[in-house]
Amino acid sequence: MGTNGTAFGTSKNIKKVGRMDLPGGGLVAVENGYAYVGHMEPPHGTSIIDVRDPKHPKLVSHLEVPDGIHSHKVRVSGDVMLVNYERFKTKLELQGGLKIFDISDKARPREIGFFKAAGKGVHRFTFDGRYAYISPVVEGYVGNIVMIVDLKDPTKPEEVGRWWLPGQWTAGGETPAWHGTDHRCHHPIRRGNRLYVSYWHGGFVILDISDMTKPKLVSRLDYSPPYPCPTHTTLPMANKISGRDFMVVTDEEVGEKLTPTPFAFLWVVDITEESRPTPVSTFMLPYDGESTAASRFGAHQPAEQVYDNILYVTWFSGGLRALDLSNPYQPMEVGYYVPLPGKGQTTVQSNDVFRRDDGMLFLIDRYDGLEILESHV
Repeated sequence: MGTNGTAFGTSKNIKKVGRMDLPGGGLVAVENGYAYVGHMEPPHGTSIIDVRDPKHPKLVSHLEVPDGIHSHKVRVSGDVMLVNYERFKTKLELQGGLKIFDISDKARPREIGFFKAAGKGVHRFTFDGRYAYISPVVEGYVGNIVMIVDLKDPTKPEEVGRWWLPGQWTAGGETPAWHGTDHRCHHPIRRGNRLYVSYWHGGFVILDISDMTKPKLVSRLDYSPPYPCPTHTTLPMANKISGRDFMVVTDEEVGEKLTPTPFAFLWVVDITEESRPTPVSTFMLPYDGESTAASRFGAHQPAEQVYDNILYVTWFSGGLRALDLSNPYQPMEVGYYVPLPGKGQTTVQSNDVFRRDDGMLFLIDRYDGLEILESHV
């Protein structure tokens, strides 16, 4: 692998409990003994897996999608499951959006609603059981924008608010100052009355959603350029550390980089004074190899379930990394798990991780496999 010596099939303070072959996944969510995996490529859509016995996970049901549809994200609350529909590797005008399912019978998910979006559809989103915070393409705008959708009645999802970066609303006479869709909403995350939103090569924004019908900009920070990788996820820490508020920001190691190096890494940002977010440290993983489209090496996605100062972050071919942010000015790696390549693969691409409150970790690979892990950090 790299100069840090974490070859495939190695680990520190993280132990494998169970594994199953599974088509490559984009997101894994876990609730009440079941894991939900959104898959990367059609015809695979969403899998529901019984993980009550973590040593022996069992597939309960699997939803397929038509060719040309990417349904790689899934969120669950109670008996409601949301999945994205996004056009994928096709020029066909397929309908994208957000599909809603009743999963009271896990073996027979039943579609009960569909929130339609224009263009490619919906990319990432989060869901708090009532509202979905989504990144749709909307007619008249350049690139994905921020939208809040009310699912009080899941059969009739309704938009309640939207926000966009000035310049996106071309139908309203605005003119973007960037190339194409470089500045677009990627991943909104809610904490309280704030929405923390990555905006790809537009950096990130913090929005005040006290009035969900009128989200207001609190602040924005954009460091791309000079840094080459787009902003992927903005995740506030659970509690104050040394009396201050911090947020972790991961860039993504992806083909849309401005320059080949450095590889994507993680930022720690002080948001105590939220109108002036200030980066205070970074975490980079040493690597002396090459990051390619087939075998990326770099930051991607942290576990969004934060209970303390330990953060678990997927690093593509660098596997899963465990970071201690007790000193936010000097993040320290305290554990890692780098899987063996899955069935038919020569590399790993650890893509997403879910952290359960009992310390169990659910790790999916972009190409193949779900691993259930136990943290001893």
